[in-house]
Amino acid sequence: DDEAADIWHKKIGVPKERIQRRDMNDNYWSMGVPGPCGPCSEIYYDRGPEYGKDGGPIADEERYLEVWNLVFMQFERGAGAGKTDYPILGELPNKNIDTGLGLERMAAILQGVENIYEIDTTRIILDKAVDLTGVKYGSAPKSDVSLRVIADHARTAAMLICDGVTPGNEGRGYVLRRMMRRTIRNMRLLGSQEPIIKELIDASIKAMGPQYPELVTDQSRIQKVAVAEEESFLQTLKSGTQIFDTAASEIKNGGGKVLSGDAAFKLHDTYGFPIDLTLEMANEQGLEVDADGFRRLMKEQKDRAKADSKAKKSGHTDLTEYRKIADESGLSEFIGYSSIESEAKVRGLLVDGKSSMSASEGDEIEIVLDRTPFYAEGGGQLADGGVITLANGTKIQIDDVQAPVPSLSVHRGRVIVGSVEVGNDVHASIDLERRRAISRAHSATHMVHKAFREILGETATQAGSENSPGRFRFDFPSTGAVPTSVLNDVESRVNALLLEDWEVTAEIMSQDEAKKLGAMALFGEKYGDRVRVVSVGDWARELCGGTHVARTGQLGVVKLLSESSIGAGVRRVEALVGADAYKFLAREHILVNQLTDLIKGAKSEELPERISELINKLKDTEKELGQVRSQQALSQVAGL
Repeated sequence: DDEAADIWHKKIGVPKERIQRRDMNDNYWSMGVPGPCGPCSEIYYDRGPEYGKDGGPIADEERYLEVWNLVFMQFERGAGAGKTDYPILGELPNKNIDTGLGLERMAAILQGVENIYEIDTTRIILDKAVDLTGVKYGSAPKSDVSLRVIADHARTAAMLICDGVTPGNEGRGYVLRRMMRRTIRNMRLLGSQEPIIKELIDASIKAMGPQYPELVTDQSRIQKVAVAEEESFLQTLKSGTQIFDTAASEIKNGGGKVLSGDAAFKLHDTYGFPIDLTLEMANEQGLEVDADGFRRLMKEQKDRAKADSKAKKSGHTDLTEYRKIADESGLSEFIGYSSIESEAKVRGLLVDGKSSMSASEGDEIEIVLDRTPFYAEGGGQLADGGVITLANGTKIQIDDVQAPVPSLSVHRGRVIVGSVEVGNDVHASIDLERRRAISRAHSATHMVHKAFREILGETATQAGSENSPGRFRFDFPSTGAVPTSVLNDVESRVNALLLEDWEVTAEIMSQDEAKKLGAMALFGEKYGDRVRVVSVGDWARELCGGTHVARTGQLGVVKLLSESSIGAGVRRVEALVGADAYKFLAREHILVNQLTDLIKGAKSEELPERISELINKLKDTEKELGQVRSQQALSQVAGL
């Protein structure tokens, strides 16, 4: 643009021949939607005639390396298609410069190396890959690409694991898994058949540790996560590669050039072979993959899984009737945060999964109200139970509430007495004791989550939960069993805070306000512009739509029962809260007293040692008895 060109030449002193004009396709930036936009100045470094011809970036972008970009955010654009076909609505009231420097590109220039993979930090990892494979860097373009992929991906994997990401099949976990598997796959392509990820991770930490000391502090955990993923993938690679090679041979022998979508899906679904790896291996053998067919089969599988999940919740795979009720009668208003009962109107009825205008005594039904105090299962919290009654004496027992369509509460239950029709006025009332017990469990989950993060670190992020009456479970990423000492510390921390009787509050606010307060959002959950923040005093804050106690003292007591693995890299803690926890502890106390009575003179703290002594004595006695029986048998044989 003219203004920037004049500043570069007249005020900064850049010669005119070193300023090149480009059109809006290259030198004008916007987000692609109505909003801020403006011209930009791109700064290039001339790497010299050995890299290409003279004439600036227009002539040869191999010779000229872009290192900096300045976007002058000064205008507002309107709606339009493409990169240039939109109106400029005017100037922004507040202008700024969006500046971006390629840090590693600048390092490459200052260090006089060819590319960012050869700078001092990344080169440490690349050299480790060279040592492990015996392949010389610079010997062949194909192997150079593999070595660069290894260096880049190993470093990124170490950083991601340090930030609390664990390999998985969704979201950022899947990104990490793909990068780690590409690293391992490229090492094997270069001839390394042994496990190597630990050494690459160590090299990455050596390279980046001085700038990121948390990598060094967390090195042991990072290694464990990486090694566990490598072991899993090597097994997948072994079985999947055999299947792929067989399929590829059959295709080529038959004169074909395409691996079917069905074959790619089978590799993925049966053997855990990622599609990107299938594409890569097919390309190496000169084959194509029917990616559209693969995506179609994946979509069908996801649709089936989603339908099955909703079927388990609603009792039916077909959501048509629910959508029809929502479209014709509107969604349900949930008033259960502030009310445990309310007057309501019946908006829809389903009997045996089919819409009906009425239901009679004994019918298993689903009923939709215009407003409800019943909490529909969601966010790890089980649904409320209760009753719906009519003035004529009709009573409907509600055992479950689901939302097969977002914000449409479907109450599932049985007509105990009388009959009900669409349009009837009803009285909805929840089971208060069940609600209180579930709320205690949900508040306890928040507190246990926070305590784990304090003791284990920020990586102990909730990966799933279930809050039921008086009982809850909490899942989180971990490469190994959590020590008993940690479980004891978490339990003690939470129970000590219950005595503080902190207030538990819920507040609606913007996402920005929630972030400023430090409220934690669970990865994978979807949130709107306005969010509900549940706070336990000033100690724990989470984005949450569930129900909770008013004060922590209402939890009574929390008891962690067990800790176990539920899958690769995921642990589960199960616990009790409130009356259920008290009953458990009371039973344990009675049991201890019974044992001390049986083992005369033993104190409760001595029981483990005394019982161990008894077991050892029993083993010795059984051994001696066996020897006596053997001797008796030998004597009998000798007397024959």
